[in-house]
Amino acid sequence: MSDTFSTIDFDKSSDGLVPAIIQDVHTSKVLMLGYMNAEALLETKKNGTVTFFSRSKQRLWTKGETSGNFLFVNEIAADCDGDTILIKATPAGPTCHTGSDTCFGEKNSQPAPIGEASFLNYLQKEVIRERKLNPSEESYTSSLFKRGINKIAQKVGEEAVEVVIEAKDTDDTLFKNEVSDLLFHLLILLEQKNIDLDEVISVLRSRHK
Repeated sequence: MSDTFSTIDFDKSSDGLVPAIIQDVHTSKVLMLGYMNAEALLETKKNGTVTFFSRSKQRLWTKGETSGNFLFVNEIAADCDGDTILIKATPAGPTCHTGSDTCFGEKNSQPAPIGEASFLNYLQKEVIRERKLNPSEESYTSSLFKRGINKIAQKVGEEAVEVVIEAKDTDDTLFKNEVSDLLFHLLILLEQKNIDLDEVISVLRSRHK
């Protein structure tokens, strides 16, 4: 979690509250709007999950404390006047109490164009992560998560062997299919270990000097 500000001026408001806009760090969709006082902001920074001050309950409340649909903080920023907070977060399930992805009735997705390498990011963060957070009995991906890291790692090894075998042959179609299987299972392994593909790419970038 990173902060791009030092202070928020809570005294600008008579009730000591400032609006807090929650944005999905991956899709940039606005998920919801809440209000924070100084204590709520402190709790949010300390625990890494978004905590608001509820004007109806007149107390602090952590988003997801009942539903389990927490908002995990990636970055906190403030506007130029220091009286509005922007939090970029990773949602664990639907944000709205109605079951919608956002409190504005929007679907929280932003597919990358097919054919571009960025599709791998979409595949991990939108498709594979969804199967992990909301498992389905019919989903092959969900079944792998259910069986745990050993089975997932085993599948990566099996697919890597298949790639090596097809690499020695002349059928490019089969080779590309095996590479696709390997990449898919590798993304599942990354998600199981809570590592974004972006983090791996950062390592590659650091080596490219």
